[in-house]
Amino acid sequence: MVLSSPRTLGSTPNKPTGRLVSVWLATALLAFAATANAQSANSRGARVSSDLKQFLTGGIDTKATSVIITASQQKIDRLVAKHGLTIEQRLVNGAVLQIPAYRFAAVATDADVDYLASNHLVKGQMVVTNQAIGADQVQTGLSLAGRILPGLTGKGIGVAVIDSGVANAQELKGRIVASVDFTDSRGQGIDHNGHGTHVAGIIAAAGANPNDDTRGVAPGAHIVSLKVLDAQGHGKAANVIAAIDWAIENRVKYGIRVLNLSLGGPVLQSWRDDPLDQAVERAFRAGLVVVASAGNFGKDAYGRAIFGGVTVPGNSPFAITVGALNTKGTPQRSDDVVASYSSKGPTLIDQLVKPDVVAPGNKIRGLLVPGSTLAKQNPGLVLGTGNGARLELSGTSMAAAAVSGAAALVIGSQPKLAPLGIRILLQLGAEDLHLGLLAQGAGSVNVAASALRGKAPTVIGGETISASQRTFFANAAIDAKTNANTLVWGDTLVWGDTLVWGDTLVWGDTLVWGDTLVWGDTLVWGDTLVWGDTLVWGDTLVWGDTLVWGDTLVWGDTLVWGDTLVWGD
Repeated sequence: MVLSSPRTLGSTPNKPTGRLVSVWLATALLAFAATANAQSANSRGARVSSDLKQFLTGGIDTKATSVIITASQQKIDRLVAKHGLTIEQRLVNGAVLQIPAYRFAAVATDADVDYLASNHLVKGQMVVTNQAIGADQVQTGLSLAGRILPGLTGKGIGVAVIDSGVANAQELKGRIVASVDFTDSRGQGIDHNGHGTHVAGIIAAAGANPNDDTRGVAPGAHIVSLKVLDAQGHGKAANVIAAIDWAIENRVKYGIRVLNLSLGGPVLQSWRDDPLDQAVERAFRAGLVVVASAGNFGKDAYGRAIFGGVTVPGNSPFAITVGALNTKGTPQRSDDVVASYSSKGPTLIDQLVKPDVVAPGNKIRGLLVPGSTLAKQNPGLVLGTGNGARLELSGTSMAAAAVSGAAALVIGSQPKLAPLGIRILLQLGAEDLHLGLLAQGAGSVNVAASALRGKAPTVIGGETISASQRTFFANAAIDAKTNANTLVWGDTLVWGDTLVWGDTLVWGDTLVWGDTLVWGDTLVWGDTLVWGDTLVWGDTLVWGDTLVWGDTLVWGDTLVWGDTLVWGD
């Protein structure tokens, strides 16, 4: 079945009874009160990301905070002059301003300000085999109805790697067509961390032979390196936004079709207000496929599974958000599981169904930057010596890179398809591993099935693989009219002149999964979610023994998310 827009946890099931009625009533009252409070707050001023709300009380503190404001440059200049602010960095759609605490309330109530977002920290999402996702078959050629389709390598497809930089490794020689450093205007884009080079290698490294263990998914694609992370793998949201806008502006010049964002930060506001998510939407609407890692917050400090850990910009409905699989080191899919660290949906605040797909991300052997931070701090992950030395990393960063390479191959097979069409093919071709929509999305990416549009069976590791025939979009804002020239939607899906897939489609404001949406024995999914005996999801969430989700969030032993955010140790 095809699932579709809008993808919030908001479809209405059959009316529950007994205990569930009481829970629904209580949470409905909470929702009404919260909505009224939110509307009252909005009438007084700008929407403010959760980590900045502490500054609304004002005071005499002169310490300045870095804040992103989305507005025209004329409005920015007016705000700076009116409130005596300092411009830290100008962006295409706004600026980063330094706002002292005692001026914060005045700025928040200024008519020129719609919302305020922090210039928060983003990090690389660390913790593929080509065989496991069928990329080797696409590279060498596929058989369809007695014909051999030519092999695809991603040649001519540009992938912008927004990360810690990309080293000029031998496996990428001659295919890094541009390098821009957003961390330092005088910087040379050198990868001191090693994460970006590893990610770029998964996408496009050309090994000495097809069986090279570091051969990329799309070994013919070219790389545009946009450095936003420092030697420690840390960066600022504003620099990621600037890099995305640079890629949009230069997409034709460098043939950029895919953006890889193997990084993430905390979700502090709705995707509609988040400047980083807005940049992702601009890229999508400019014709770029945006691939983002889901994050590595799938379990707490005690190893217990948690939900709602998807990071920004993976919470954007315009990104293809990727979770990580543990393939157990084999190409066969029968032993695959979602990696325990891989973030699960739904997204915070908006409750969107994420991730969109999953791909191999555990113990991925890839390119090493000698002397990099990762190599120095993790000598046990460096395999081999000399020119043959490799780096083994795990995380949704690696999984996202595999999907970026897969997207490049699919674009090669369907070059006229817009980003939504590429997303549909990747989801429809994925295999349903029956591991849960909030953990695996549509399933495990099978680029061979996606390139064949489901017209022929695929075999991976000796196992016959069935396509999921399922796709969903995280929000109704992703509409067909802006993403395809021709769209016929009914019993058969026809997309332009190139895509014909399946005969079952449900698309509208109501999600129908069978006659009633009931997931498992313990889940009722509607305006309020009750999951087992430990979850109440309204405006206040209580999840097991370790999570309280309301105005303040406490997550396991390592995360406090409210007026103050502490992530990690």
